[in-house]
Amino acid sequence: MTDLRRVPVDEVLERVETALGTPLDRATVVRKRRSVGVGTGRGTWVRIERRGLDRIGVQGGDGTSSAEALHGIAKPAWLAATAWRDDAEPVVWRADETELLPSAPVGSAVVAENPDLPPDWWSALNTSLDALARQRTNRIATPDTETITQELVTQTISQVFAGIDAVVNQWCPAHGDLNWANVTAPGFCIFDWEDWGMAPRGLDAATLWAASLAVPALADRVRAERSGDFASREGQLMTLFVAAKILGPHAHPEDPRRAGARALAEQVVKQLQAD
Repeated sequence: MTDLRRVPVDEVLERVETALGTPLDRATVVRKRRSVGVGTGRGTWVRIERRGLDRIGVQGGDGTSSAEALHGIAKPAWLAATAWRDDAEPVVWRADETELLPSAPVGSAVVAENPDLPPDWWSALNTSLDALARQRTNRIATPDTETITQELVTQTISQVFAGIDAVVNQWCPAHGDLNWANVTAPGFCIFDWEDWGMAPRGLDAATLWAASLAVPALADRVRAERSGDFASREGQLMTLFVAAKILGPHAHPEDPRRAGARALAEQVVKQLQAD
């Protein structure tokens, strides 16, 4: 898979400038594995994503623009977009222009230090996640760009935790990639909505918990703030779902999150088997 942190993107930026009709400020470029972010000459932000056709699915890769219909959630407004198929590879490029973020991202996807977020930040997070869960969509979330289905949940969990009944009964809208690189502070918002859609209840809470495990106090805070999600059967399954990715056969053996993931997962397995 092409890593956009390691390949030239000048031609891509030039194409986006032409399509959106605004210069892009090269000094603001932020590169991630499959996306590039950059500020514009009109005071907005553009996120450019490279996604294989096999990862587009029936939803068309328009997560950011379709999320504009969501209400009650702190997120930057979507303004415009352009998309095209790569000339040489089975890949779609898409650039979405949005309002600027109110503050900087909290950190990288997985944090190693406690960001010490104030109570009003957690309140804003809860308000947005609760509002998101009350809405409905025909989209299906694509965590790690893979459509989340009952089959995927069962397969992922069973690779590490045998004998668990992983049938999901409660589905609701989720961001799908809720980590510390996709939320801002001190001004709160959630951004990068490319993967949002219906998912088992608790996916977002479990994903943020997994991204916090290198800082046990932060992981505990996530569980306390989203206690309703984690107490639900689906939230327990999503805890095992994300823990399996940390503990599974393809995980990094020196991941600092492993001990925390295994400790809680063992508790959850006992709870599920007792019910």
